[in-house]
Amino acid sequence: MTLADALSQYSDILSAILIFISSIIIAKLFYLVIIEYLLRIAKKTGTTLDGELLKTIEKPIYLGIILIGLYLAVISINILKDYSEQINNLFLAIGILWGVFMAVRSIDTIFKWHIEKAKKRIKIERTALLTVKNIIDVVIYIVAFLLILAEFGIEITPLIASLGIGGLAVALALQNTLSNYFAGIYIATDRSIKLGNYIELENGLKGYVESIGWRSTKIRTLPNNIVIVPNAKLAEMIVINYYDPEREMSVIIHCGVSYESDLEKVERVTIETAKKVLQNTKGGIGKFEPFIRYNKFGDSNIEFSIILRVKEFTDKYLVTHEFVKELMKRYRKEDIEISYPVRKVYMRGT
Repeated sequence: MTLADALSQYSDILSAILIFISSIIIAKLFYLVIIEYLLRIAKKTGTTLDGELLKTIEKPIYLGIILIGLYLAVISINILKDYSEQINNLFLAIGILWGVFMAVRSIDTIFKWHIEKAKKRIKIERTALLTVKNIIDVVIYIVAFLLILAEFGIEITPLIASLGIGGLAVALALQNTLSNYFAGIYIATDRSIKLGNYIELENGLKGYVESIGWRSTKIRTLPNNIVIVPNAKLAEMIVINYYDPEREMSVIIHCGVSYESDLEKVERVTIETAKKVLQNTKGGIGKFEPFIRYNKFGDSNIEFSIILRVKEFTDKYLVTHEFVKELMKRYRKEDIEISYPVRKVYMRGT
């Protein structure tokens, strides 16, 4: 057999080899030219995510080009044409697995990038990101598995029904646990309550947020006790956050003076006392200008409110304490009377 006859007889095999080698060359060129060019562009953007994504997908794309070349090479061989259906099914399954590999790697990179950014945030937020990533990965694997089974002619309807029933049973069994878990994710991602915030719940509970876990939130009260609140209940409550939008807050103290008092003098003396207390008491805002507002003719006195400002919620206790003491001293010195209720009883026949 001459060389020409051999080349003619095995031309399809030689063509297949040439196609496969060409796919490797194209994959190399794509890696060296396109990917490197895109990486240089990614360095100029304001985020590192695009660069990390490119590094993640460069190998799957390289492998994908070679797989396409291998498929084209195999179907070009004459002796394998009788098995074209099986070859197509095989490479379709390989293509699905390649797509799963590509998707999972990309999703992992995206979530790892966000988890890295969330390192300084609360634990539940990082846990939430990992959970979402794992759920997406599982869904991708299940869908890919079902597609491959369907491609090979295996009936998947009973399997889907079984998965649905099993998932429903698990969800019902873990209803309370799951509700607390997802409520914790909601609280963490909503960021209306953060670690260290001083909050008050609608039931009157007050304290610092110590931790937000997957099941419950721990609140430390001023007496240094830990109160554990299930996340599902906390998510449904009305919450006052004394650290949002800022820690500084106003303090309103109610008082009253007798009807014989000079209200202009009362206002002046009260404001002077409030300024002194704010400047000399820890937690007071010394630059704040306190003011009073008369608001009611009471049964035995004229009632008013004095407004001060403190650095944070817990500072109001000391500031109020010092203000009441100083105001009492000053009123006595200035002969300003704080009236108290007096009830006169008239008896008939006396």
